[in-house]
Amino acid sequence: MRAPISIIIPTLDAADGLTVTIPSLMEGLEAGLVRELILSDGGSTDATRAVADAAGAVWLTAPVSRSVRLRRGADAARGDWLMFLESGTALSKGWARDLGEVLQTPGAHHFRLRFHGRALFPRMAAGVANLRAGMRLPDREHGLLIDRATYDAVGGYPDLPLMEDVAIARALGARLGSLPVYAETCPRTYAEAGWLRRGTRNTVNLVRYLGGTDPAALHGAYRG
Repeated sequence: MRAPISIIIPTLDAADGLTVTIPSLMEGLEAGLVRELILSDGGSTDATRAVADAAGAVWLTAPVSRSVRLRRGADAARGDWLMFLESGTALSKGWARDLGEVLQTPGAHHFRLRFHGRALFPRMAAGVANLRAGMRLPDREHGLLIDRATYDAVGGYPDLPLMEDVAIARALGARLGSLPVYAETCPRTYAEAGWLRRGTRNTVNLVRYLGGTDPAALHGAYRG
């Protein structure tokens, strides 16, 4: 029986993050769940390609746009299930065991977010993000596990400059559930931007998007 899961990671100068992510995926390989690891790269200039080659990953090149990188990765995937993760994310121990029954039924699922460390602000930020995910408004850090047929049925990730994770979650609607597995990630980008500032900006952008603001306009504000 073929391993069912193609793991897709959009990368851009992600060498350091991959050294965290890839080891956490090994238990899925040992359990016979992981068919392939696909890195869809937007033009890395660091050691991302070397890390990919060392891991035996499929290497794709794509535009910088994250949504396009996600789509390219999905198009190339051969598994019956697609798992989308961010570089720097490590799945919690035991994840392969926890997914055993999940893979028996078509559907879509996000992971639970947890930041490394037990400081107050990271715990609060993860808690708020998980509440939003429970309302089918996940962040990219939550990842996505989805069977191929369901992914194709909703048209995959839309080609948007921002909010592609929320867009596909809304397209999935009630088909999107939560997994009893944590996606543990480094809080560095949040800490560098400031926990309150980053959290506020994300919330404002989400509200504006749900209110009908063009993602291109949001992307311009996000980069600024």
